[in-house]
Amino acid sequence: RVPLADVRMISTTSLQFPATAIRSALRTELIESVKSEASIKGISLPSGSAGVAQAAVDIDSLVVVSLLCTVEPHLGFELPHCVVRTGGYGSVDAAIEHLLPRIESEWNKHKGGAQ
Repeated sequence: RVPLADVRMISTTSLQFPATAIRSALRTELIESVKSEASIKGISLPSGSAGVAQAAVDIDSLVVVSLLCTVEPHLGFELPHCVVRTGGYGSVDAAIEHLLPRIESEWNKHKGGAQ
């Protein structure tokens, strides 16, 4: 049996949006995608993840849609493609800043959190 205090902690924790995990997963996958694309096209990128995340690069919306599956295990449900901006993004940081609130909104719809 789980003590009552632990039950409250488990239920509270499971209702909190995992922003850090989502941001980290998106950032890792987007940076890898940008590096791969740059390598294919012969584009030089800044060294280090922070530089790549801030670099002005085109990230296709279809690429971002395909990366949504990397965050879905943290959420426990499938994200709709409409969380991604049509036309894509101009940097990894821009993509994350646009996606995170929309993913959190979907989380709130599924988990009954504050909106």
